[in-house]
Amino acid sequence: MTMSAFLRLVLIALIACGGVAAVTFQWDEPVRERIVASQEPKWSKSPEGKMHGAIRKWGDWPWIMVAATLGVALARWRGNRRWTRILLAAMVASTLAGMLANASRLTTGRTRPRESPKIEQGFYGPYHDGRLLIGVPAYNSFPSGHTATAFGFAAVVLIAAPGWGVLVLVPAALVAWSSIVIGAHHPSDVGVSIVLSFAVAWGVWRITVRRFPLP
Repeated sequence: MTMSAFLRLVLIALIACGGVAAVTFQWDEPVRERIVASQEPKWSKSPEGKMHGAIRKWGDWPWIMVAATLGVALARWRGNRRWTRILLAAMVASTLAGMLANASRLTTGRTRPRESPKIEQGFYGPYHDGRLLIGVPAYNSFPSGHTATAFGFAAVVLIAAPGWGVLVLVPAALVAWSSIVIGAHHPSDVGVSIVLSFAVAWGVWRITVRRFPLP
């Protein structure tokens, strides 16, 4: 990928993220109010709460990498260079998308939905009211790191092998949905992460195909 093509991709991704954010921001408050109203204080310890917590735990980057590594080992053992390439590219895209999302969410200072009404919802930036907010979970919501890593991986598979990609999108979507349900992220956090992940996945796959062509 040339530098001009890369810059075009970045510009398109930024415009797309802005558009998705503009639309999904309108859903943030109604969704937050509904979740707060429907969940009791001890909801997180209920079977439903534990299920969504488990989905986020097992759908996070470390476990995606473990599963993908096993897949790569199996593909190499069977001599399947196509799937070895797909899975390795998906691992790279998942990692890069997660890094970009996490770098952003550590500095935007956006409050998590579940922190309301203790903290007024909003974007506070990396430093607010004499306090550094980088690394403070309550202010590290935008965008969703879990969603970015899950969709970064799934998007490569979808682009390279659409049939299998649709199946891989299901657990990624569950991770995104659970992030909203447990109050960890707003819909806009998730929406922007999905767009970001697809942009990263598309770029990674283009580079992979050009630099590592199959015989």
